[in-house]
Formats: sequence, structure tokens, C-alpha cells
Amino acid sequence: MSAFSAPDRVDVAATRGTEGAVPQLSIISPAYHERANIRPLVTAIAAAMGEARWELIVVDDDSGDGTVEEVFAVAHEGYPVRCIRRIGRRGLASAVVEGALAASAPVIAVIDADGQHDERLLPRMLALIAEGGSDLVVGSRHVEGGGVGDWSKDRQAMSGFATWCANLVLGTGISDPMSGFFAIRRDVFHACVHDLSQQGYKILLDIISSAPRELKITEIPYVFRNRTQGESKVDLMIMLEFLFLLIEKVTRGLIPPRFVLFSAVGGLGLLFHLAILQTLKVFGSTFLFAQTVATVAAMTLNYVVNNSVTYRSQRLRGARFVGGYFVFCLVCSIGGIANIGVADLVLAGEGNWALAGIAGALMSAVFNFGVATQFVWTQRRRTRRPKVIRPAG
Repeated sequence: MSAFSAPDRVDVAATRGTEGAVPQLSIISPAYHERANIRPLVTAIAAAMGEARWELIVVDDDSGDGTVEEVFAVAHEGYPVRCIRRIGRRGLASAVVEGALAASAPVIAVIDADGQHDERLLPRMLALIAEGGSDLVVGSRHVEGGGVGDWSKDRQAMSGFATWCANLVLGTGISDPMSGFFAIRRDVFHACVHDLSQQGYKILLDIISSAPRELKITEIPYVFRNRTQGESKVDLMIMLEFLFLLIEKVTRGLIPPRFVLFSAVGGLGLLFHLAILQTLKVFGSTFLFAQTVATVAAMTLNYVVNNSVTYRSQRLRGARFVGGYFVFCLVCSIGGIANIGVADLVLAGEGNWALAGIAGALMSAVFNFGVATQFVWTQRRRTRRPKVIRPAG
């Protein structure tokens, strides 16, 4: 049974509106492994929108499960549906941004592809912006009439903590800044798009905190539905990305959230290094041997954790994972040399060991982060030379 409220099929002709007319609402739906939910999503939106002109833009992060093909199949039946297939890029926030930038309607809505958001509220969201003067309409689970369905106590606690943090730190002033279901004026979105982090999942919070002026926000209640197809993508990493987004917004982008995570992983590697060093000392190893083993082990741990967590949207696999490991070790080695050089200069000038050590560590952290981002987890891919066939004679 589908989570959507619409029948399996509707009158497609009735959903087209005026032929060739600009849609009134562009609906952005980020998708990853959502093939089974695409058709129910489209038919549910078509039933909900009635005579209004709309378009659906599905942004697929190269799922490989047939999501893209399902979108094309539905579009060929006459539904106003488009697909953006992203190669080498992942993440809900960046998917929403790319979809919204491709939107042609004056109002943009964001809805999950899994049926957990109530598509029947889309016409009301459109009306509140087009006729009611709102800049942003948020589907809220935490106002009267809203709800979170059968969320576990742990998930409710996590959501409550995140909401409290967002309102305390950024002063959003709304009940559900973590909502992924909302509509916004296109010109308002374009006014803040250059300041969006595009990292993580909490795009609404990013938009509100990046807006160049105070927005007129309206909240309407909805009950979060249970997922019936596919698997939930909620995990601890989403919570971490939210916390790093707060850091970025509080520092106005001076401290990128990915750098914070990269540095935290480096701190974990340092503790791991010291633990191995002490263990080998107990077993009577020489310092040179113990230091070598601890250094290689710490770099390996840092690489694996960064690949799985810090750069998970650009995660390396297979041969690229192996190649990336050697490049990462080279980068860290050069960063170590830079660390020593800077520390030595500071020590010579200030005579303070602690200050020199901190300066060296900061230098290597910034160097390693910048170079690793550029050369290890770069999104560029090698392109093959095309084979040119020339006619004989």
C-alpha cells in the first residue's frame, strides 16, 4: 500500500493546464533509490494540484536502480515531469539547489519522493505565497494539527534537540526549522542561493539563515507519514552535518563545516597514534619502529574515516580508494613538513613551545584539508580521448 493519497492513475490531460503555459508551481523532489515511489508521487501530485499548472523536477543522484528511467516513463505518458541526473555529486541540499535553479515557476516547492510529506498541501502553499503575500510556507510537524507519525523516542528527541539548537543559535523563530517540506518564492531563493552551504540535509534552515532580509514565513500543519517503499536515509551523520551547518552559519562561512569534521577526524587520529605508540613502548619496541607504525596506522584511520564520513558524498571506491590512500599519505607527509617549518619559525620568534606547536598543527590541518579536498576527493574525473573514425579516401 502506498503512502500517497492518490489513486494509481488520474486523467493526465487534466493535469496539463494550458499547453505551453509557464507553470505556477515548480516542485523539486530529491531522489536516491526511489524508483518504486516515483509513479505514486507523480499521480498524487497531479490529483492534488487539480487545474493548477505545475511541473515536477526530480533530482536523482545517479541511483542506478531505475529511478531515472521511471521518471522518463512517467513523463512520456504526458505528466509535466523532468529529471536532473547528477553524476559524481550527492546530497539533499545540493540536489534541491540544482533543481530549484532549473525551475521555471515563480514559486518553488520542495517535497520528498518517499511519500512522507503530504502533497495535498501543495495548492495551499502556492496560494499562501501567490495570493497571501508569504515569502516562505513551511509544512510543520510541531504546530497544532501536525505530527511525526510513529517516530521512535530517540528520533523525536534528536529532532527536538536540533530544533532547540537552531532556534537558540540562529533565531529562526519557527516551530520546525528541520522540515524538508516547504514552498518559497523563486526570487527569494535566488537572492540567497550564493550563501547556501549546500552541505547536508537541512536546506530550509540554510535558506532562512542565509536570507538577505527578514522573511514573511507561514507555517501550516502536516502529519509526517510512514515510509512504505525503500529505506529511510536518516542516520547519525545527518545530525552531525546539522551541527556543522550551525557552526558555518554562526561564523558566517569563515569555518567550513567540512573543515571542522576533517579536523575532528585528525584529532581522533592523534589519539589513535598515541595509543599505538604507548602500546608498542610497553612491548619493548624502539621509538623509531613504534613511531613509524603509529604514523601509518593513524594516517590509514584518518583516510578511512574521512572517506566514509567527511567526504561521503564523494566517497572513493575500488581502485580509486587505493589510489586516493597513497595520495592522502603523501599530502599528510608534506603537511607534516609544513607543520615543522611553521612551528620552528614561531618558536624562533616567540620562544613559546605551546604556541609554536599550535601554529604548526593549525598549518598542517589547513594544508592537509585544502590539498586533500583538491587532489584526493576531487569531483573531477578523467575523461578518455574519443576515438575518431575518418572515412577512407
